[in-house]
Amino acid sequence: MWILGVSAYYHDSATALIKDGVIVAAAQEERFNRKKHCADFPHQAIEYCLSEAGIGLEQLDNIVFYDKPFLKFERLLETYHAVAPLGFRSFVRAMPVWLKEKLFQKRVLMQALKSLAPEFDPRQRLLFSEHHLSHAASAFYPSPFDKALILIMDGVGEWATTSVMLGEGNAIRSLKEIHFPHSLGLLYSAFTYFIGFEVNAGEYKLMGLAPYGEPKYVDLIKTHLIDIADDGSYRLDMHYFNYCTGLTMTNKHFDKLFARGPRQPASARISDYTDGHGFGPLDSGGDGRGGIKNGGFAATRVWR
Repeated sequence: MWILGVSAYYHDSATALIKDGVIVAAAQEERFNRKKHCADFPHQAIEYCLSEAGIGLEQLDNIVFYDKPFLKFERLLETYHAVAPLGFRSFVRAMPVWLKEKLFQKRVLMQALKSLAPEFDPRQRLLFSEHHLSHAASAFYPSPFDKALILIMDGVGEWATTSVMLGEGNAIRSLKEIHFPHSLGLLYSAFTYFIGFEVNAGEYKLMGLAPYGEPKYVDLIKTHLIDIADDGSYRLDMHYFNYCTGLTMTNKHFDKLFARGPRQPASARISDYTDGHGFGPLDSGGDGRGGIKNGGFAATRVWR
């Protein structure tokens, strides 16, 4: 049995091809189009995986998308209803995208697949898996274990933010879940945003910087931001967060707790430097240009 797994339209689009439970090929779309964290449909990644196996789309038994858009839309609507009239700006921004594209994800996916092979009919082969089940499968099925507990922690899937699942044989079932808005992943993203990095892109930078810091805010975080129960479950104090109702991750209460506001985004700091300071030798019109009218520009990251 050939199964193609597809992740797309959020961040880091990718695909994996499996034959009878064995991974044959897998790739991220950004490796081909060079767009960091690319969210596009992974056309080139799919073509690569199929070419590695020497098969075409018509030979696939199933194509599986990594989450369930209708459940995610349900979560958005229930959240906006619960916090109304707060969240109106976020609602106005999100709804046109959902009503135009994401709510019709199945149709969009079928069109994208047919663009690879016009004669291919994916209707009976296209399936949708819950987000955390996709995570669990990616950990359990390639493992050497016949039976294992699986822990999934991320920002948010449809509703689940933390899940404990049991993998046994070829089956995975959910044991416990923590639901949105309480999320360790979104807590991490809140700090990613607060120190000036892009959410869903800059978390690895925060992770890389962490060993160089001192844990002086641990007690503050545990006292005010998160309540951890004896069984390991947790709840966030939403008084400090804005991701349910606004366009940012944190709010003024978060700022007050840490005695400062969010750091200016890294891209803005770089622009400030390059726009204001980087071209003095060329702008002068003196020896810096050597009488040459045309020029080229190559840049690496510049940090203030």
